[in-house]
Amino acid sequence: MEVNPPKQEHLLALKVMRLTKPTLFTNIPVTCEEKDLPGELFNQLMRDDPSTVNGAEILMLGEMLTLPQNFGNIFLGETFSSYISVHNDSNQVVKDILVKADLQTSSQRLNLSASNAAVAELKPDCCIDDVIHHEVKEIGTHILVCAVSYTTQGGEKMYFRKFFKFQVLKPLDVKTKFYNAETDEVFLEAQIQNITTSPMFMEKVSLEPSIMYNVAELNSVSQAGECVTTFGSRAYLQPMDTRQYLYCLKPKKEFAEKAGIIKGVTVIGKLDIVWKTNLGERGRLQTSQLQRMAPGYGDVRLSLEAIPDTVNLEEPFHITCKITNCSERTMDLVLEMCNTNSLHWCGISGRQLGKLHPSSSLCLALTLLSSVQGLQSVSGLRLTDTFLKRTYEYDDIAQVCVVSSAIKVES
Repeated sequence: MEVNPPKQEHLLALKVMRLTKPTLFTNIPVTCEEKDLPGELFNQLMRDDPSTVNGAEILMLGEMLTLPQNFGNIFLGETFSSYISVHNDSNQVVKDILVKADLQTSSQRLNLSASNAAVAELKPDCCIDDVIHHEVKEIGTHILVCAVSYTTQGGEKMYFRKFFKFQVLKPLDVKTKFYNAETDEVFLEAQIQNITTSPMFMEKVSLEPSIMYNVAELNSVSQAGECVTTFGSRAYLQPMDTRQYLYCLKPKKEFAEKAGIIKGVTVIGKLDIVWKTNLGERGRLQTSQLQRMAPGYGDVRLSLEAIPDTVNLEEPFHITCKITNCSERTMDLVLEMCNTNSLHWCGISGRQLGKLHPSSSLCLALTLLSSVQGLQSVSGLRLTDTFLKRTYEYDDIAQVCVVSSAIKVES
């Protein structure tokens, strides 16, 4: 019968501990009224308890800190810190000690060791200490691989390693919605939900726009000359709570003037989210590039540059239209103006606008008057391309409020 040789014990011991900040100690207050049987017994015990707050003994939160009792949760965007210690448990001097720490994720293997140089010797009861840090950028299973190699006094080379497996969880659920305005502006609504089990202090939520856009945050208001956040003075996000952030993106002038550029799928930018938890542990997430499908305007786009909100009944008012050639060919356009039951165009219908080259625009000042009060839709514009004999119809372009001429309209 074959007998396996006994497994040789190593001269060095490896210990790995995660470094996390302590938590505030909590206790369960037990009290009663003075007329009850225990009388002042419970209240006196709480006052004598060193973990309670003097004068506020019935509060669960104490003044003491509790060291971590387990590995805890690690969330995406946080910094993973670990303490690695190699101790010489033997009575021999060990030479050429090399400690290596790698982090294996689902997609890559990272070297976290501060130094790859070997230690010349390690005397008995001495140790080699190292602290590693890594900003977690992937969710899922992570394996910390710690390997130790050394040489004994007899010249024998020894090697061993240990594996520490942990899960990285998702801290936030981010959803985005896009709203396209007629003025080429894009409104982005970002819904951020805290899906952890502890409150978060939202330090910063910003949008880094792409090269095509300028961004304006719409998450604050001006009060007494000061900028005040719409979320109030407390920026905490409780577990499972959701907060909505709004941003307005406007194309830069050099891109807005070229109608053919902003078509199809365009890159808007990315969200940068920074938060803190418990005793100030910092986390940061950046989303991937946000993309939206630009609205299709066909070959010719007609948009309003200026229109009054309110006009007087049976009095002319002026609007400014912008016509943009979104096609890749030159157009020769003719403008026709068709009256509706309530709105009447003033001017010559069927006039030539001339040739319009690709990605070019022209502005038109038009005049209307309304014969009916109330909210009226501006409709009845027709553009005809004489080259292809194709007509483009534009109805419900905008709405205007028509009031009696006896009511004075503020300019």
